[in-house]
Amino acid sequence: MNDRHVKVEVQLERMKSFGEDAAKAGAVDAEEPVPVSVPVPSSAASLSPDPSGITIAAAAAAGADTPGKPRGKHRGKPGKDAKNICGKHISDLALHGSAVSAHGERHLNRLGYERTLHIKGTGKILQGKLENNGNYATIHASKNIHETRREDGFKVPRKRRPVTVDTSKAKTSLEALKISIRQLKWKEFPLGRRAACEIYWHGVSFHDNENIVSGQVNKFPGMIEMLRKINLSRAVRTMQELFPEEYDFYPRSWILPQEYQQFSTQIRMVKENDATVNPTFIVKPDGGSQGDGIYLIRDPADLKLVVGSQAKQAVVQEYIQKPLLIDKLKFDIRLYVLIKSLEPLEIYIAKEGLTRFCTEPYQEPSQKNLSHVFMHLTNYSLNVHSGNFVHSDSQSTGSKRTLSSVLYRLAAKGVDIKRVWSDIIALVIKTVIAVVPELKVYYQADIPPGKPGPTCFQILGFDILLMKNLKPVLLEVNSNPSMRIEHEQEVAPGVFEYVPSPVDEEVKVGVIRDTLRLMDPGHKKPTISQVRVEHGDEIPMEAESQERGPDETGALPSLCLKQVYPKYTKQFNYLRLVERIAVLFVRFLGVKGNMRLGPTAFRTFIRTCKLSNSNFTMASVDILYIDITRRWSGATPDSREAGMGLQAFVEAFFYLAGRRFKSSSLREQIVSLLELCEAQPPPGAEDRRSLSCSRALPRAVRAQTLCLTNSPAPLRRAASQDYGLHQRVKPRSHRVNVEN
Repeated sequence: MNDRHVKVEVQLERMKSFGEDAAKAGAVDAEEPVPVSVPVPSSAASLSPDPSGITIAAAAAAGADTPGKPRGKHRGKPGKDAKNICGKHISDLALHGSAVSAHGERHLNRLGYERTLHIKGTGKILQGKLENNGNYATIHASKNIHETRREDGFKVPRKRRPVTVDTSKAKTSLEALKISIRQLKWKEFPLGRRAACEIYWHGVSFHDNENIVSGQVNKFPGMIEMLRKINLSRAVRTMQELFPEEYDFYPRSWILPQEYQQFSTQIRMVKENDATVNPTFIVKPDGGSQGDGIYLIRDPADLKLVVGSQAKQAVVQEYIQKPLLIDKLKFDIRLYVLIKSLEPLEIYIAKEGLTRFCTEPYQEPSQKNLSHVFMHLTNYSLNVHSGNFVHSDSQSTGSKRTLSSVLYRLAAKGVDIKRVWSDIIALVIKTVIAVVPELKVYYQADIPPGKPGPTCFQILGFDILLMKNLKPVLLEVNSNPSMRIEHEQEVAPGVFEYVPSPVDEEVKVGVIRDTLRLMDPGHKKPTISQVRVEHGDEIPMEAESQERGPDETGALPSLCLKQVYPKYTKQFNYLRLVERIAVLFVRFLGVKGNMRLGPTAFRTFIRTCKLSNSNFTMASVDILYIDITRRWSGATPDSREAGMGLQAFVEAFFYLAGRRFKSSSLREQIVSLLELCEAQPPPGAEDRRSLSCSRALPRAVRAQTLCLTNSPAPLRRAASQDYGLHQRVKPRSHRVNVEN
């Protein structure tokens, strides 16, 4: 018989010992043979597996310095089954190569090759060593595969504990929220929780729960106030002064009662110039919702300015007389927009939305049909009470449909849907840019730097109307869009109950679920050291990766939310001039948590920016402050704080820019004054600046920055010059939290 096919007793005994070790560790199933495979170096003799299915698997790891553990520590009394397995399968092995000498066993811990045997169907592995000649020496105790991967430097994903969500304040969005949490396999606390949760879902405002000091809240401070119709109109009007062409998507508006005389005069002049022109206007109460209190007029005399003994705050706008019609019905679009953070600004738009249809065929407004609300107003809360309202389980029929079904129908008629979507995205980004400055002031007032507090995000509801020429027009923005996924239906005469709405569930559950996915604390965000900032560009924010096992994400669809900012930063970053003014405003507030600029702080701003001279003395500065502050105090009667707010400061800033740079356009004047002021940090701000900016820097860079305060004067001056250059290139607020 050939020596290459002789069964060597010494080798078999060692293989049996290996089987006993495996049985002791519970790694070998008594009913299943051990599949192992052993690729060895080409210079060594090979082991031929028996057809019974045993394969020896190993990877030669040259230079492995982890010694194999002695077998004696891991041996125990083998079970009968283990003996049978080893006897049945291993005894049939035919060995090719030379036998292992007793001398080889004394050198097991000095071998240069390591064998790893994976036991199929278990989490265990068996390890051993090979001598340089390829002969098998020993195999030692079983280990867990994850432990071995850690030893080898591999990162082993852990099963994350579920994210905790406090829904005790969720209110009307509760059902859609519950479904979303179940789909994500997160943990809901409907009655709240003593320990802190990771996400808090509020139904109305940031202040629904005043005791949150960590985690994330789905409302921004000040969002309700900022999106009231008067404040939104003022914010957009400011942007229209700077960028009239870019902000032509918002109808011309007047604020009542303050601008009643101006409104009346302009309408009278229009009619005197052309007697055939008879425009229609829509009046919206400042705090109204769900269509409450909205009415149409054609004459200023029809305005209802007084309710009881108080003047009624409202906005009057030009009425869009030629909207796009489908099935002869007027409709609008409800689009859901997520503001993920303010600093840096991140905006997402839902790929799917809703379309709400009127229930009476549209006719251009006339004196006879001005009161036909089912013809002119698209509000769901109004039309649901119409006898013509159609509840449909289909997404493409009925009085409420998905946006995609409407766009598909328009595309079938040859409409350029990509162009429509592009215009809608631009409208959303520009509107958010208009309201962000005031939001930052509210944010620093409620969560000043250094004070414990949550970060914020929020879903907004944009109501958009398509004109006949397919141009989108912004109607309003809702800070608390309805997230109900059921509707009231009369199931019997006089008997109403809530029944599921498939269209609402299709859209709203996806928006809430994917908002939660984006706000998942397990998301990895790039640090400052991982991104490069080009001159004049924003920091690029890439899509976050998520630490989650495949079993947690495999069943979920792709995100229904699309990032539009900072993705389109280059196209829209030039519009953020008022935000830079807000940064200056916050810098000079002085007191943390304050929202109003006092007269002393305003004088400090003037002196620091070197805006006073012989023709504009500090006495003139005081008069300017008093005049503007008094006028804005009358325009905002509900304000309880004295001093100059952001909108008043913006007006003063425009005035000062016009005085200082007279020969250029308003936009150029603002840019020039901003560059002048940003290059002059306020007195005593150097220490605060280094401390505030350190929150956005990696630890090593932070230490270097903080050490500058104790460095020699030349180094401090150099740091200050570098900071001034950074401010001119990319102004940032040093009072507002870096990450929301």
